[in-house]
This record gives sequence, C-alpha cells and structure tokens, in this order.
Amino acid sequence: MNIKKILLKDLEDCFLHLDYPFDDLSLSFSNRPEEFDYTCNSAFSLAKKMHTSPEIIANSIIANLKQDIAEVSFAKPGFINFRIKDEVLSKYLNDALSNSRLLLETKETKYKVVMDYGGANVAKELHIGHLRSPVIGESFARLYKLLGDEVITDTHLGDWGLQMGLTIAQLKDDGYVAGYFDESKTNKKITLDTLNEEYPKASLRKKTDEEFCKRAEVYTKYIQEKKEPYWSIYETIRDISVSRIKLNYEKLNCYFDLWYGESTSSKYVDEVVKIFKDKGLIREHEGALVVDVAREGENIPIEKKNPDDPQLYKNPMPPVYLKKSNGADVYDTTDIATIYQRNLDFNPDKIIYFTDKRQFLHFERCFRAVKMAGISPENQDLVFVGFGTINGTDGKPFKTRSGDTIKLEDIINLITTSAQKKLTENGFDENPELALKIGVAALKFGDLSNYPNKDYVFDIDKFASFEGKTGPYIQYTGARINSLLKKAELDKTKLEFLDSMNFINISDQNQRNIAINFLKLQESYYSCYKESSLSPLCQAIYDFASSYSKFYNDTRILTEGDDNKKNSYLAISHLVLRALIQATDVLAFEIPERM
Repeated sequence: MNIKKILLKDLEDCFLHLDYPFDDLSLSFSNRPEEFDYTCNSAFSLAKKMHTSPEIIANSIIANLKQDIAEVSFAKPGFINFRIKDEVLSKYLNDALSNSRLLLETKETKYKVVMDYGGANVAKELHIGHLRSPVIGESFARLYKLLGDEVITDTHLGDWGLQMGLTIAQLKDDGYVAGYFDESKTNKKITLDTLNEEYPKASLRKKTDEEFCKRAEVYTKYIQEKKEPYWSIYETIRDISVSRIKLNYEKLNCYFDLWYGESTSSKYVDEVVKIFKDKGLIREHEGALVVDVAREGENIPIEKKNPDDPQLYKNPMPPVYLKKSNGADVYDTTDIATIYQRNLDFNPDKIIYFTDKRQFLHFERCFRAVKMAGISPENQDLVFVGFGTINGTDGKPFKTRSGDTIKLEDIINLITTSAQKKLTENGFDENPELALKIGVAALKFGDLSNYPNKDYVFDIDKFASFEGKTGPYIQYTGARINSLLKKAELDKTKLEFLDSMNFINISDQNQRNIAINFLKLQESYYSCYKESSLSPLCQAIYDFASSYSKFYNDTRILTEGDDNKKNSYLAISHLVLRALIQATDVLAFEIPERM
C-alpha cells in the first residue's frame, strides 16, 4: 500500500471524470500537521482557467472522490485537505515493519551510473578541500543503490599531472632517489611525511626557479611515457600516497569500487586524439592541439580581480586542450580519455562528477567535447554536481590559526576529540571507536544538511551537539531505542516476531506524528535523487527523530500495564530504529548501541 499513490489515483480519476487538466493536479504534505496530513491546492489554478471561484472547484473535486483511506474536508478559500484514518496508518506501519525495505520502493526506471568522487591528488596531503567530495559522493552512491540503480564508484586519483614531475625533481635534488640513477648509491626511505615536505617545497620553487620548473615538466612527460627510472619512482610515490588516502577515506566510511586515476586512462589518449582528428575537430594553437567548444555568440563571465570594479569581465568559452606544445597530456586530455574508457568498460547511462563548483567550466568544456566527438552517446547523461567551500565561524575559508590549509586528518581528529569530550561529560570512559563514530556523524550531517552548491560554516561545537539538528542527535535517538529494546529483553528472534505480528495500533497524536513523519522520510529519498542534494533527507530524519522523542518522553512504554498497548509502543520504537538505520546508512554513518 502506497498512501500517496492511492490519493493521487483518486484525484486523477476525479480530474478525468470532471475533464480537468492533469497539469493542475497537485498533492503535498499539509503545513498544518496537527489537523491534516495532505493538501491539494489544484482548485486555485483551475479556478483561474475556468473563471470561477476556487471554492466551487474544490467542492466539485471533493464530491467526486471515491477513496476511503482518508477523511476529506474543505478549507477556504480553496484547499482540499486529507486526514489519513488511524487504522490506515496503523496498517501501513505494520506492513512496513514486516518488509525488509520498510516499503521503500525502487525507481521504475533503473540506470547504470558511474560516480566520480574523492579525487585526491597523489603526493599531496589530503586537506579540508578534499572533505566534501567523498562525503557527498559516498552518500549519493548509497542513495542511488537503495533506489535500484547499479552504481560503480571511482575515486579518480590525480596522479598524472605536473605535481608528479615536481615531486620527483625535488626528491632527486635532495638525494632521496639517487639509487635509481646510480646503482652505487643508496636511496633514502620515502614516507608520506617525506612527500608532505618535498611537494610543497617543489611547488614554491617552481615559481622562482625556471630551470627546475622546465626539468619537472620533462620528468612529467617521462612518467607519461613510462620511462625508467621515473616510472618506478612514480609508482613508489603513488603506493605510499594511496595507502594513507584509503585510511582517511575509510575513517569517513567512504569506499570505492575502483581506485583508478588519471594514469589509468593514459593508454587511451592516442585513440581519443585520433577520434577528434578524424572528425576534423582539432586545430593547432601555439604548438598545442585544441578543440573549440564555444557556441556561436557565447560568452562566459569571468570572476573579477577587483570586486569593486564595475567592468564586466567576459571571454569566449575557452577551447579544450588535448596536447601541450611539448606533447604532454593535460587535465582535459585525461578526463576526456576517462569518459572514453568508462564507456568501453561499463557503457553507463549516466556519469556523475562530485567536485568543487569552481571546476564547472572545465567539465562543461569536456562534456561538450565528448558529445561533439561521439565519445559520449547522445542519450548518456554527463552530470556535474559542484559544491561550495567550508568556512570558519568568521565566514572565511576554514584554516589553521597560522593561516595554513588544515589537513583532512586534523579535521577528523578535531571532531572526534569534540565527540569524546561530550561523551566524557555524559559519564563515558575514553572510547576512541565510539568517539570516531559520533565525530563522523557530526561531520557528515553538518555537511549534508546543506545543499552542495552552498558554502557552509564548519562549527565544531554545533555539529557535535547531542541536541538539535545534528548527526549525534540522530544517533542518540537510535541509541535510546536500542537501550529501550534491551531493557524490554527483546533479542533478534523476539524483534522479528514483533515485526510480523501487526501490533501497531495508532491511538494518539504523537503516534500519528511519527507515522506522518515516516511517510515524509520515505518520500525524501526521491526528493534527494531529484534535487541532487541530501538536505531533504537530513531534514526529514531530524523531524522523524524529533517526533519519536516527543512520543518517548510523553509515553510510559516499559511500565504500560496493557500488553496490547505496550507491544504497539515497542513495535513503533523498533520501526523508528530500523528507519533511522536505513536513513543513516545512506548518510554513511552508524547508529551506536549506546551513547
């Protein structure tokens, strides 16, 4: 039984009978939840078209409705309100309890989707700028899978650019890789700490040392040609970096099907360039091979150097670069070759990229290029989900006190320390594992509550609070139910029996609120899918948890003398717990046993 579908079907039959256009049919949750559950506002738009009053239209619709699951009423000037009957809500919750997916339906049309997120750079320390991509991408991968899509996730490492040549050049100058070039010499041990020192040093040096920069560019080309010993040094650097990147991503409950990088698609570059050449899409520009993707008369805004300057900075859409003048690959090349590779390997219906919104222009150019060349089929969706920056409470990009970019590992440690502090205040001993679970929930919920394209303020104290709209509050609600069920001596076998016995019997407004918020929670998954944001789910899960908390505080559950009522209360509690687990799994954090 799908309550909303039943109401919509009744409205559709009514519209058909009255010869009203379906374009005007609407049904949404009521903004007066204490009185009504759903509202239809169709009478207003229909009245304008038919030159009559909304009241006449609304009453004509009510008179022709046939469903029997809700009480229907009219409210001036033209609202049609539905209040679902208690017995219908009770049946729906009981059916949900006996269903492994809690009646959450998969989409009618299912797709094969490749998701590209994470995007860490080899030889560079992960920092706060790398946080949002794995957090947002992982949750969308889980959401799409839950709703029936086949999802392939790829972190697509940045392992093929100039940073590799710069790092090797610096390592060579500092004597770390001498043994690769002279067998009589010994290599120094390279660790992640070594790379964290060497790459920043090289990055600064390239700005003032022209010879060093040119040498790094040559080394980059050697890597791309797999020339020794540069290739072996590169592989060593990559392995060291990836092991640490995996560790930090796993702390965030982020896992990938593929650990490919820009290097993985390098073998397809020549094929890709040939496709563009054969289609006559390439021109030479100062020795480089480029593809024009601008449309006639098109201009794009460019960020002002001076915000106070009234001049509008505009330039034509820049071309895609396939080869530098020295023959080396560039960022455009590898991303286009990656789309080519993904279509060869998986033939997906959709490819989605989760990255900084400032990369929109890069991906727009690449998407246009692969469509022009036929590398991406016409019916394939190429989607860019851009996200904003993480700011401090001062509204500026979040940094250390010294003004440096903060490491991702330090962010995780900060939020985990804050969670442990809260646990200690609640009488818990030192518990690093539980503190990490709570810290990750705080961090993820704080991020995902916001729409991806918006900047947000990283407020540790607010995010880690056990009260209010936070991840730890959701966890605390679930932990409270775990404790309740344990006190009721309900083990797994007894819970399965409870779920199958239709014990739920809604008898007051608190229970109705839980039921309606459960319906809203189930609908929020589809809203997230449609809006490319997890914010609707975060709001829905908070409202759902809040409605249960009021029920919990107002109701004697374990001391209830009527066994039928007690069983109903416990069944409702278990439903809430299962729904919280289902939702937090999409958000990629866990409900702890206790906290």
